[in-house]
Amino acid sequence: MTSEKQNSRLSSKTPLLGGRYGYTTFNAETSDEFSFLPPVEATILRNQVQVPPVKTSFFSAYRYASKLDLLSIWFAVFCAAAEGSIKAIMPIMFGAFAQQFTDYIRSYQFYDVFGGYDEFVWLNQTMFSNTTYTNSELINSEPHSFYYSGISYNYTDIPEYISPDEFQSQASYNAIYFIYLAVAEFIFAFIFTYTFIDRSEVFTARIREKYLGSILKQNIAYFDKLGTGEITTRISSDTMMIQEGISEKLGYLISFISTFVCSFVIGYSLSPKLAGFLTIVALVIVGSFIFASYRMTSLYKKALNGSSAGGSIIEEVLSSIRNVQAFSLQDRLSNKYDYYLRVSMKYALQAGFYAGSITGISWLGLYLEDAVAFWQGAKLLQDSQITIAALVTILASMIQGLFAITSITPHVRAVSAAASAINKIYTTIDRTSSIDSSSDKGSMLSSISGHIELKDLKFIYPSRPDVIIMQDYNLKIEAGTTVALVGASGSGKSTIIGLLERFYRPVRGQVFLDGHDLEDLNVKWLRQQISLVSQEPILFAGTVYENVAFGLLGTKLEHASDIEKHALVREACIQANAMSFIDTLPKGIDTHVGERGFLLSGGQKQRIAIARAVVSNPKVLLLDEATSALDTKSEGIVQNALERASKNRTTIVIAHRLSTVKNADKIVVMKKGVILEQGTHDDLIKKKGEYYGLVQAQNVEQSVEISSDEGIEVLDGVEVDTIEQGLDEKPELMVTDSAQDMDDNISYGSYSKESEKSFLYKTITGKSDLSLIVSGAEEDYKTYSVSERLAFLWELSLPEKKLNLAALSFTIIMAAGYPYLSTVYSGSVDALGELPDAEAMNRRLLKYNITYLIMGAIEFICPIMAVGLFSYSGQRLVRRIRMRTLKQIVRQDIGFFDKTENTAGALTFAVSKDAQAIEGLSGATLGQIFSSLIMLFGGIGVALGVAIKLAAVTSPCIPLLLVSGFYRFYLLAKHQEKVKAAYSATSTYACEAAASIKTVAALRKEDDVLTKYSESLSTLYQQSRRQNASSAALYGLAQGLVYLIQSLMFWYGSTLVRAEGYSVFMFFVSVISIVNGSQNGSIVFSYALDMAKAYDSAGNLKRLFDREPIVDAWSDEGNVLQDVQGNIEFRNVTFRYPTRLQVPVLRGLNLKVEKGQYIALVGSSGCGKSTTIGLIERFYNTLSGEILLDGIDISTLNINNYRSNIALVQQEPVLYSGTVRDNVKYGTTDLSIPDEKMYEVCKQANIHDFIMSLPDGYDTMCGAKGSLFSGGQKQRIAIARALIRDPKILLLDEATSALDNDSEKIVQAALDNAAKGRTTIAIAHRLSTIQKADIIYVFENGKVLESGSHQKLLANKSKYYELVQLQALEST
Repeated sequence: MTSEKQNSRLSSKTPLLGGRYGYTTFNAETSDEFSFLPPVEATILRNQVQVPPVKTSFFSAYRYASKLDLLSIWFAVFCAAAEGSIKAIMPIMFGAFAQQFTDYIRSYQFYDVFGGYDEFVWLNQTMFSNTTYTNSELINSEPHSFYYSGISYNYTDIPEYISPDEFQSQASYNAIYFIYLAVAEFIFAFIFTYTFIDRSEVFTARIREKYLGSILKQNIAYFDKLGTGEITTRISSDTMMIQEGISEKLGYLISFISTFVCSFVIGYSLSPKLAGFLTIVALVIVGSFIFASYRMTSLYKKALNGSSAGGSIIEEVLSSIRNVQAFSLQDRLSNKYDYYLRVSMKYALQAGFYAGSITGISWLGLYLEDAVAFWQGAKLLQDSQITIAALVTILASMIQGLFAITSITPHVRAVSAAASAINKIYTTIDRTSSIDSSSDKGSMLSSISGHIELKDLKFIYPSRPDVIIMQDYNLKIEAGTTVALVGASGSGKSTIIGLLERFYRPVRGQVFLDGHDLEDLNVKWLRQQISLVSQEPILFAGTVYENVAFGLLGTKLEHASDIEKHALVREACIQANAMSFIDTLPKGIDTHVGERGFLLSGGQKQRIAIARAVVSNPKVLLLDEATSALDTKSEGIVQNALERASKNRTTIVIAHRLSTVKNADKIVVMKKGVILEQGTHDDLIKKKGEYYGLVQAQNVEQSVEISSDEGIEVLDGVEVDTIEQGLDEKPELMVTDSAQDMDDNISYGSYSKESEKSFLYKTITGKSDLSLIVSGAEEDYKTYSVSERLAFLWELSLPEKKLNLAALSFTIIMAAGYPYLSTVYSGSVDALGELPDAEAMNRRLLKYNITYLIMGAIEFICPIMAVGLFSYSGQRLVRRIRMRTLKQIVRQDIGFFDKTENTAGALTFAVSKDAQAIEGLSGATLGQIFSSLIMLFGGIGVALGVAIKLAAVTSPCIPLLLVSGFYRFYLLAKHQEKVKAAYSATSTYACEAAASIKTVAALRKEDDVLTKYSESLSTLYQQSRRQNASSAALYGLAQGLVYLIQSLMFWYGSTLVRAEGYSVFMFFVSVISIVNGSQNGSIVFSYALDMAKAYDSAGNLKRLFDREPIVDAWSDEGNVLQDVQGNIEFRNVTFRYPTRLQVPVLRGLNLKVEKGQYIALVGSSGCGKSTTIGLIERFYNTLSGEILLDGIDISTLNINNYRSNIALVQQEPVLYSGTVRDNVKYGTTDLSIPDEKMYEVCKQANIHDFIMSLPDGYDTMCGAKGSLFSGGQKQRIAIARALIRDPKILLLDEATSALDNDSEKIVQAALDNAAKGRTTIAIAHRLSTIQKADIIYVFENGKVLESGSHQKLLANKSKYYELVQLQALEST
């Protein structure tokens, strides 16, 4: 029973086909995970997470079009239809020329028997007085052979005499009409192509804006089951599909449909009876076409689900790349992504065969139409119900119309994919948020004092409905007081913050602000009264000033002058003790902080976040572990600043470090959603209850048991400075944001490589990897020629060589049928000339009709096989490209990810976009291109074989089509490079906002994010317009050239008929072959945009695949240590980050760790502690000096073997979507490790009991990035993951910073026990966690200032002593 419940729950959370790694929307039809709750509570929870399905159609893409937009679209539709109708008019001209040529040749042959027209007139006047005559009479009376032997004619049946000059003049006159058609074709093609491309960019930009706007206003519970990677995929790949479906491809589709419809109209106007027969065939074709299209659309929709859900996996991997590399998770997490690719490939493959069947059905219809037309047309001709000219015109129209249908498959696919993507996007856009920050509903009070009351609260997280977080909870907080919430992880402290910010809704009870229920207040207004500093500080890409000023959004000061804002920001930074390091930055307060602030250390980010919170002088201040990332000295100063800032406002503090809350007006001790006790610090200490126990657990031993001069190591030459020097131990990107950067030789934003090298060579001596560092920093942007890119794609597709050859064989057979059709068709027309000998005509037509049926069967099977095999090959290729791209990315060294262009959002977009571009040139599209080229050159070959002179003159004109097409391709390729960079930047921005949704919501930043996003999109499509116009003009030129070639053919063909005696058969074979071949050639370049995207993506992929990282996780080189002891030594190590070589981080670091020792690294934020951990992990190479493991330089060791001996627990815990079991076992490379070992390490990490208390135990889903667990719970799981590795070296970067006191004490004891027999290096700001370390190294300015044991350093009364004094809870 439990298993069934578990499976049911998991199936409701998995994204696709019972997927394994994430979440999707609630599906009320299949399951309801809230059904066991009371109806009211279930409704509240359900409304926070469910995503009701919406009904959309392709036309929903135009939802946000204005009246003027719709008018322009309708005009573009008219132009596309007119352009298509011009193609249908051509058969009329074809029939007119056929009639003219037939009449002339008949006239010439008739009168030539008599020696010419004058001789015929003389004979008629002198020899015959009767009005009828027979051929025998002419033969008997004159020595001329005459082939009308034995047939009696009336004088009125004699053909009208057409002189050669008259014939040539009429032919030239008719040829001019083709020039008119060429001009009209160019105008209509240009207008509809440009309009559709231009408006598609505008409409898609609006859809992107609406999607991001909807995302930003969703309640937080919605994101608990949605990965930011999926958002990135939707806003990049899915909207790109919509754009392709409503751009010029839609115009092509309309044009082809217009050609098809107009062809039938022409047919009915000439012969309703014959057209009726052909319509029956057409209806069968269209019916089959609709069915196949429907199946294709539904299958592509399922395939789209797989690729989108997989996007969250990529984003998770890339946003935690250090953790991925530390635990060698590259392959395992990539295989999770491959799971979704397999599902996507399965459905896309089926869709490919349906796409092929569409083409096959169309070809079958084409040949059936021909067979029926000649079969029934011959009968009608015998009964004098139709003329040969009309029959030829009808046949040409049907060929033209059905040829159009056979060419629409890729465009139908694009439109179908767009319809599928529209539904996915609009499902989010139309979702009504249960807590809508954009709504104007709710009261807005004129003023508030800050009195808060939580009354009879019951709370359940919608993502974990089986777990009750709070039950009958009551708490009053007086206005202007500071209340601290302390207790174990999972006790509900952060939940209170979420309820006050209205991130979630309680299922029962009320939260009051000044006596007003929060449910009755306007959400945006409420958040304007509250400022939040979260446990994990989130900054946004931009300057320090911009990030702090975000705290003014939505307030009265939002639109204050820049001078006033700068003053407020500076004052806030001073209050948060941030100016000490800001002033040391190259551009001070205008320095860029990078994506999510990664250019700054944790403490620096936290202080800027605090400044952002206090800058607006809020009435309510929420501090969720606001000082957890600060060093002890900074914490003390910031704590004093926060206490000053707390005056005259209500402040709620969550803290595990009790030294930060001892001055609070009230301390509330919580456990499992219940208040155990509350009071002041002194009152609770006197009670000696739960709080007293927490304090004792965190108390740092103060006694000094040894003399001050024993065993103390103080390094000479290091100046002790109590002010942080601003050494940034995080890599910094080179960002050029203003023209003034260009004037600086060496600056934060931009500097010359020559000055950089000079600077390095002047300051660095000894052994160095300088050449590697500099080469990595100066890596050129490689460009590749067309041949290199084609060779690269060929190399990529080699595993599918046999499939591609088989598909190409079917394509050749399919395409070769069309040139051959020209001979069969011309022969059929010629057979009609057998009349009045009906028997001879029917005998010849029977042979041709059988040929039509045989060819129809072949042409039905070949497209299905060709497109199906190309699709199979293409899907395999795309899957492999995506996997190889992801693996190549995660293979790169960390320096690669420090670059500004390689953010997680940009790389997630690249994995999806580049592979999708290659996919756009495979399958049906690739088959159509090959088919068109074969038809083009096959038609030229047939024409040269039958009528060499005509073909020799007209064929050289076709390269004009190729030149215009290739030039369009060239322009689009260049444009694609710019578009890629721009869309990558916008996708990164949207991804960053979605990943930080709680911070965005708390800051009321939704409108600001949306405005900036909208401006970037507007700039993008404004810049594209000129390029779009050029592309449309070249397409129109290529289409117009087709008619100019035909004009030349008919004019020169008439000359050859008059002067060279060309027959109708010779002329029509040549015309049909060349004309249809040239049309196919022009169709190839309707895929110019697809080819341009594939060309650009091939360069991107080759550039990535050719990149060899300095620290290569794929490398088998290096020594493999068999018995690692764990001795580590730093010898005079200097280091600078590759992205900021002008700023030193480590300045000759020396430290030694013996086997089995537990050492601690302490010091101010930015002093180099985390950098030391990164160098031990070999995330980077040292600039000079050595790092030794057991006496061996680690740069000489095999990287994977070396890292297998190390386990890392980072300051910000990293979990992945999947189960708890998966996340713990990610710590080991042994996939068969028993569960008993997992239970053991989880008990050591004090997380086992909590996991077992969950309904699904170790099979509980963690959510995207572990969002379903609190920070402390995530950290304990991360610690268990490290312990299961059984490492020789354990690296703890603030490993217990997120734990409550009880858990910290137990976990610290477990870590102390786990450290036995292995080397442990810990970074800690909370000194109580490292007081038992064997050696404590105190860092300052990239060097070791002092080292020794806890008590020895206390005796020294230097830097460490000062830090301990600041963190003391009680005086000694």
